[in-house]
Amino acid sequence: MNPILEAQSSHRSIRQYTDKPIDESQLHRLIQCAQGAASSSFIQAYSLVQVTNKTNRQTIAALAGGQKWIESAAEFLIICADLSRVEYACIEQGFGALEGNTEHFITSTVDAALFAQNLMLGAESEGLGAVFIGGIRNDTDQIAKLLNLPDQVYPVFGLCLGWPDAEPDLKPRLPVEVILHKDSYDSTRCEADVKAYDAQMEDYYQSRSGSQKNSNWSEQTAAAVQTKKREHMLSFLQERGFLKR
Repeated sequence: MNPILEAQSSHRSIRQYTDKPIDESQLHRLIQCAQGAASSSFIQAYSLVQVTNKTNRQTIAALAGGQKWIESAAEFLIICADLSRVEYACIEQGFGALEGNTEHFITSTVDAALFAQNLMLGAESEGLGAVFIGGIRNDTDQIAKLLNLPDQVYPVFGLCLGWPDAEPDLKPRLPVEVILHKDSYDSTRCEADVKAYDAQMEDYYQSRSGSQKNSNWSEQTAAAVQTKKREHMLSFLQERGFLKR
């Protein structure tokens, strides 16, 4: 297996870090390389905020549900979907201001996610550990104010980066046969696929080296999705110029 495939298949979310800092030149190189990610029509509709202020990190950690690794990671970045530069270009070129089209929201969010995944993969290839933080969306108003985010910009998720101080077990992903459909989507497989994967994940949770528990994929997924609806997000995004039409 080549090094890129090895890095992709060995990803673990790292939440424990050493005190070793990340050299600024290394961080900038990783960001620059991550910019090689595909971008819809080359609009590059993303920005990131490097949070170095300790008080702000503490505030964000609390808003994210007490995720203390936000404070202890060598670097904490907030990945933003950013249409502000795009809107400026549109106005300057005589096309007028953006109108909050759903398509533009999708393209900016996808751009941000592709960039972020590239950044994480590059960091892991150099021995760093990382974890994405969706919990920053618990209170996007406060996050936006704290970071001074303008209209046409919203925080998608955070990213902790640091030198790992733990090596968690590797979670088994859904089998390729489950997520791959040929020519058309086969919905008849759902029940059998989920039950088989639940059994696999139940074995994993009971046998992993730390924090054993009796659970499975369905139980974890249902709880995560149905308790993290974040219903404030629609109005927040609309106030910032997104999802108006």
